[in-house]
Amino acid sequence: MKFSFKNDYSEGCHPNILQALLSYNDDQQAGYGEDKYSLQAKDLIRQKIKKQDSDIYFVSGGTQANLIVISSILRPYQCVISAGTGHILNNETGAIEATGHKVLSIEKEDGKLTPDDIIPVLESHRNIPHQVMPKLVYLSNSTELGTVYTLSELEALSGFCKENNLYIFMDGARMGHGLTAEISDLTLEKVAELTDIFYLGGTKNGALIGEAIVINNHDLQPDFAFNIKQKGALLAKGRLLGIQFLELMKNDLYFDLARHANLQAMKIKNALKERGVQFLSDTYTNQIFPVLSNNLIEKLSEKFEFYVWKKIDDDFSAIRLITSWNTADGPIEEFIKIIKNEL
Repeated sequence: MKFSFKNDYSEGCHPNILQALLSYNDDQQAGYGEDKYSLQAKDLIRQKIKKQDSDIYFVSGGTQANLIVISSILRPYQCVISAGTGHILNNETGAIEATGHKVLSIEKEDGKLTPDDIIPVLESHRNIPHQVMPKLVYLSNSTELGTVYTLSELEALSGFCKENNLYIFMDGARMGHGLTAEISDLTLEKVAELTDIFYLGGTKNGALIGEAIVINNHDLQPDFAFNIKQKGALLAKGRLLGIQFLELMKNDLYFDLARHANLQAMKIKNALKERGVQFLSDTYTNQIFPVLSNNLIEKLSEKFEFYVWKKIDDDFSAIRLITSWNTADGPIEEFIKIIKNEL
């Protein structure tokens, strides 16, 4: 059987989560996220972000989180700004547009937005009331290209958005990987301070399912639970999500798992760099995009699964490799061995 580098959710979940689900299985609890495990998990998250007044909701997946957040806080005539690589733009089947909200895209090679990128969008949407109103800036950290925002970059964006009456929403499907990247100087506490809403992704970092939406802006908190329910995301057995995040937040397991995934990816990256391989983007997270010959890609495909991400020319293509919280040394070493034999 081929080993998969296609995504970071091929495996089930961390054993601690399975054990906790089994241990608490016979315990009767309140429904709809009012169980003691969900409440404890929320308290742990608030402690880590040092914001006791943030509201927290658990939902099952990233697309669901993006859909609920964006459709809930925007008025019908408002829209969202996203990098062209944004998940909401390319991988959610038009979920945001289906709620009646336009997504304005900005092409960025590194997947990161800056104030200078957003200014032209605002300037081109001043024909009031004949155009949609830009109101929310959608960021991902780490991005869909594996890049990360620095503290100074997020501070600049936060200040700009406040000056221009824009919300910041950070997609955190791979938040753990972004914050534990070796070049990152951003912390979870700073993310909470500088964004209106973000979420912590569990699905791609050791959970069976689940994302934790964190609402920091008090103006966006009232009645948010109605949106969760209306969109079908309020689980009767909310404990299923709460127990998972309780385990992930304990003793910083969430960040340890992400750090491991990053480390495994960097082993491959460093081995490829030693052989002179170029990359589509310079990443330090669990996603890497090496540019390889099509012949080598075919050779690697005999033992590994991965996405061919972008055609470079007739002879070379960029592939995407993703490691997970559970990627062991064996497949990494085998991949590197093939690289060393072929390059």
